[in-house]
Parts: sequence; C-alpha cells; structure tokens
Amino acid sequence: MEVKANEFSNGDIVVTYDPCKCTLSGICAKELSEVFSDSIIPWVNLDNTDTDRIVEQIERCPSGALKYFLKQKDVA
Repeated sequence: MEVKANEFSNGDIVVTYDPCKCTLSGICAKELSEVFSDSIIPWVNLDNTDTDRIVEQIERCPSGALKYFLKQKDVA
C-alpha cells in the first residue's frame, strides 16, 4: 500500500489530513496533544492513545480536514 504525505496509519486506523480544508483551529492538538502536535514532526502519532479516542477527536474536527478509516481485521 502506498503511503501519502498526509496519511497516517497504525494497526487499527488510517487517518488522512487535507491541508486545503484545515482552518488551523488547533482543536486536535489542544484536546488530544498526545496524538496531534502543532510543534513536532511527524505531527500525528497514532501510537500514543487508543483508536476510540482518536476517532472521537477526528469527529470533532470543525473543518473536516481530518478523516479516518478503520482497518479490516483478518478473520482466521
């Protein structure tokens, strides 16, 4: 799978960021700073909390610049 510059992933979730939509409100960094940072690169680190908290924060993005897709689990 190709990884794009504005795509972040871990074992559970893929997060995409559209800088053209972002209004730079900073809500993501203020409310979930362990995942979203406004001062370090990479600015998204999905390994720092659980997927449910990431999803909740993305759903609060006022501009819709952050989106997510849950990865399918392999069923044996």
